[in-house]
Amino acid sequence: MTPLAVQPFSGTYVAAAGASTFAFAVRHSGVFWFRGDLSDVTATLRGEDDDLVLDGSAGVASISVVDPPEMRDSVLGEKFFDTDNHPLVSFRSTAIRLAGDGRAEVDGELTMRGATRPVTATGTFAGPRTATFGEVAGLELHTTIDRRDFGFDWQAEMPGGGDAVGWEVELTVDLLLVKAQGG
Repeated sequence: MTPLAVQPFSGTYVAAAGASTFAFAVRHSGVFWFRGDLSDVTATLRGEDDDLVLDGSAGVASISVVDPPEMRDSVLGEKFFDTDNHPLVSFRSTAIRLAGDGRAEVDGELTMRGATRPVTATGTFAGPRTATFGEVAGLELHTTIDRRDFGFDWQAEMPGGGDAVGWEVELTVDLLLVKAQGG
């Protein structure tokens, strides 16, 4: 990826509450995607000269699952997110690369269940541009992790063979970023 000659962000941008999400998808029973998202997302993107830093977190208790909805309590429990002991998923970038065609690549450290691991996410960015409610930008990133790296070790064998829950989890972060006042 050929980086931009000059990165376009100057100042501090804050994720818009309600419009920004952290989502996951994992194979279940080997036949469908179990999906969910965390809606309590906070994030800041700070730009200064050629340097960009992205910090963010998501409150695990804000999780919603698509199907089956009764799985929510199980996902929050100690076999998975262990929300009582680990209420947040967090991320801090170590490098951000933006390309002129809107592609983005972000290296950083992801923390879940008390474990911090390096990850690289790829995706797209848009903006910054002026909107009716201020200067805005968008950032959408995707990565795949092995859930065992973060202590999500629970597994069950299917009656006909195979794992009940896949080890690889797809993560997606979608941020609407609004330039902070005075930022």
